[in-house]
Amino acid sequence: MITSRPLLVAIAAGGTGGHMVPAHVLAQELRTRGHDVMLLTDGRGAAIPGLFSGVVSHELDSGHMTGGLMTKLGSIFRIIRNIGRVRRIFQKQTPDILLGFGGYPSLPGMIAARMAGIATVLHEQNAVLGRANRLLSRGADVLALSFKVTEKLPASVAYKTLVTGNPVREEISILARKAYPQIGEDHMLRLLVVGGSLGAKILSDVVPDALSLLPPHLKHRLQVTQQCRAEDVARVKARYQDAAIAAELATYLEDMPDRLRWTHLVIGRSGASTLAELTAAGRPSILVPLPIATDDHQTVNARRLADFGAAWCIPQPEFTPQTLAKHIQKLALEPQRLEEAGRKARDLGRPLAAASLANLVEETAFARRLHDPKRQEEAQTHIHTRHDFHEASP
Repeated sequence: MITSRPLLVAIAAGGTGGHMVPAHVLAQELRTRGHDVMLLTDGRGAAIPGLFSGVVSHELDSGHMTGGLMTKLGSIFRIIRNIGRVRRIFQKQTPDILLGFGGYPSLPGMIAARMAGIATVLHEQNAVLGRANRLLSRGADVLALSFKVTEKLPASVAYKTLVTGNPVREEISILARKAYPQIGEDHMLRLLVVGGSLGAKILSDVVPDALSLLPPHLKHRLQVTQQCRAEDVARVKARYQDAAIAAELATYLEDMPDRLRWTHLVIGRSGASTLAELTAAGRPSILVPLPIATDDHQTVNARRLADFGAAWCIPQPEFTPQTLAKHIQKLALEPQRLEEAGRKARDLGRPLAAASLANLVEETAFARRLHDPKRQEEAQTHIHTRHDFHEASP
């Protein structure tokens, strides 16, 4: 959609990478279209490097509704104080629309927008509607989903939902057009082990021991790239060296798109951003959900892929070296299963999610303008361009 003037889009996102990364990708898409963006986040979100460069950002006090009575009362006080601050921000510069990506830092922005009569869109990254989004969903104009089947979605808001997918970086989305890397007994078997932005101790504990249990001819075929916490790198490296397995370790993988391109199998957690990238790239995975995730949403995320045949889910209590070794050995003997799971993952992928969500933002903002007498003439002159987006099953 092309407007007679650029939109000002406020993005409210919590401080975790799962909220901030797709919000950043969407901001890039909107800015490419000529729109202006402002960010509302907390200290954690503002501290994540490499995101929202050149975007005017407003840092709010963070809070959460877990803990004892005093903690909850303190969080409520901070939310109320932040609502007042956001209202003052909007009085100086009123956005056309506010897009909330979940997390409690998005609460004051969404509430202030509703009080000011500003159009609002909520985006849910996971297969379980987050707690903040549950609180805000009834007041939002539209709720954008990443999964067709989303748990804890109030029946009263189902009519205003749209599945857009979860935005991924362009470097990842272009992998949808790349073929699955050649695999067979005469080729390397490349494993990528990732555990979120800082790695996961369980993966450092289990994966090297599991691979060391494999028969020698299979170990010689392995090429492992593993993300580890800094304190785990030395011992994991020593374990791979003892097992004579080729492995490259890093605390942060800057070239993730290139790694994914050549990977045959990913082992990792099942956060929303990870799964969005795996499905966009069409890569099979063994998923180990984080058991303490809110509402156990990582297990639900992983089950969506596993039930479709795009991944294998191993609950953390069952994630032992012996169990993992059996899985990998079986898949190595039947490489066609990996290729098939990769195709299934690609069938679920939404590489155009950022464009789809940006279209929704534009359309929702213009729908609000049509009800504003001061802006009706401007809104009626817009040029509406539709894109066809890939639909997925879950």
